[in-house]
Amino acid sequence: MKKPEGVPLLGAKARIFKAMGHPSRLLIMDLLSRRPRCVCEIVGRVPGRQATVSRHLAVLVRAGVLRRHRDGIRMIYELALPCLLEAIPCVTRALRRGRGRR
Repeated sequence: MKKPEGVPLLGAKARIFKAMGHPSRLLIMDLLSRRPRCVCEIVGRVPGRQATVSRHLAVLVRAGVLRRHRDGIRMIYELALPCLLEAIPCVTRALRRGRGRR
C-alpha cells in the first residue's frame, strides 16, 4: 500500500491549486500555454485593470505556477509547471457531463 503524503507536501499542492482558482488566472495560464509573453500582452487580453492583472500574475509566480524574467525593460512571464494544463481538459469533460457543479 502506498504511504500517504506528508502534510507539508499536501499543503504545497493546495497552494498551487488555490493560486489557479480564479478565472483570470486560468486565462493567463491558457495564454502562456502558447508561448511566453510580456506583461503588456497579458494585460491587453485579461479582463481588469493593469494593477489587478499584475496581482494575479504575482499570485501565480509566488505559487510557482509561473516564472518571470526581465528582457530589457519588459517583464516576460512563462509557465513553470505546464503539466498543470493537463488537468483542465479533465475538469472540462466532467463539467460537460454535469459533475462538479453545485
